[in-house]
Amino acid sequence: MFNYRKKIINYFYLFLIMHLFIWTLIPSVTNENLPLDTIEALAWGSNLDWGFSKHPPASAFFVELFYFIFGNQDWAFYLLSQIFVIFSFFIVFKVSDKILENKIYSFLSVILLEGIYFYNFTTPEFNVNVCQLPFWSLTVFYTWKIFEGKKINLFDIFCLAVFAAIGFLTKYLFIYLLISILILFFYQIKILKDKKFDFKYLICIEIFFVLLIPHLIWLFNNDFITIKYAFSRAGLGEVNYINHLKFPFIFLIKQILIILPALILFYFAIKKPKFNLNFKDKKFIFLLIVNLIPICLMLFTSIISGSKIRTMWMTPFYLFSGTLLVYIFQRYIDLNNIKKFTKCFIFLFLISPIGYASVSIIKEDKRTDYPGKIIADKVQKKWDTEFNDTINVILGDEWVAGNLSYHLKSRPAWEGKVDKAKLDSYSKYICLDEICIGVK
Repeated sequence: MFNYRKKIINYFYLFLIMHLFIWTLIPSVTNENLPLDTIEALAWGSNLDWGFSKHPPASAFFVELFYFIFGNQDWAFYLLSQIFVIFSFFIVFKVSDKILENKIYSFLSVILLEGIYFYNFTTPEFNVNVCQLPFWSLTVFYTWKIFEGKKINLFDIFCLAVFAAIGFLTKYLFIYLLISILILFFYQIKILKDKKFDFKYLICIEIFFVLLIPHLIWLFNNDFITIKYAFSRAGLGEVNYINHLKFPFIFLIKQILIILPALILFYFAIKKPKFNLNFKDKKFIFLLIVNLIPICLMLFTSIISGSKIRTMWMTPFYLFSGTLLVYIFQRYIDLNNIKKFTKCFIFLFLISPIGYASVSIIKEDKRTDYPGKIIADKVQKKWDTEFNDTINVILGDEWVAGNLSYHLKSRPAWEGKVDKAKLDSYSKYICLDEICIGVK
């Protein structure tokens, strides 16, 4: 039994290493420049604050940490993204192992995620969606520990509050998971009645809000600019009643298409499945709520507001979908079909990086083809012909100015769009097309 478990765990770690290696190597070799969202995060990170015009601060903090360690090495930020992904896979495995109590099924729960393109094709671009992954998984992990434990451990409460707060500081949509967790504990206390209300729940909420205080102060001081951006991205300013039907319908179709490859992959692992749902089963209730309630809340938001839910926003929502599938159909899993399943898995595992590399090489008008280094060299030479000082500030949009901030050796701090008042405060500066660089 020990050798069997060790073998499965070795396969699992091999899978993680292969995923990390392939998805760090492919974009590092085929891309000329970092993707848009990563450059934006680096622009914010060059001048860290408790929030930015588009998002809360967490994603900028992590890219800046990696910049501090590795400098402007593109591969490092692809590596950062994959570390976030495989760490999330590791936590999903740990949660699955506690619920399924079977190493093979736990492994299966993770590798099913390779059928969802959020966890492969889109991961080279480190952004707020990828940044949510480890904190989403850790929040679910500690929620499970509190949910299934006979006594509420203060350490688990503290960890839940901390990881939930960091997740929220990554992207506000994290709130959908937090609402689902509140529903879960309410269901446990009022419906299942296997646990009484404990004031430790309030401690968790208190810690969560204390950790958010600096960002909340920043929001008040900056006219809630991040929230306004979120509303504008969702199209909430548009008044069109048909959107209340059109966008939710499009949302549902997209979710089916997103999960379909994973369902096809899982089909090869089961034999004559039947639904046998037990709504008094704590494990089933837990998995159902943490998987489906956040998606239902997104759908409900689209119906009520008529907002357009962008596909990439759903990146963390499917992390435990494999665990739910395996738990529901575990008695129908046929390990005799493992060869067909393995072939399908290998196909999905390889076709995604091959497709990514092909698009990156063939298509020549992508953001990742932007000649950021070349432009930075030209700007530096232009500056050196006029001044001997070191460039330490830059103005412009996050893409153009962000690329210069990243590629210039002096790593100038990005201070927003071109603004005359800011320019007047600089001792020296020059403006070139859409950007201005200077000394503060």
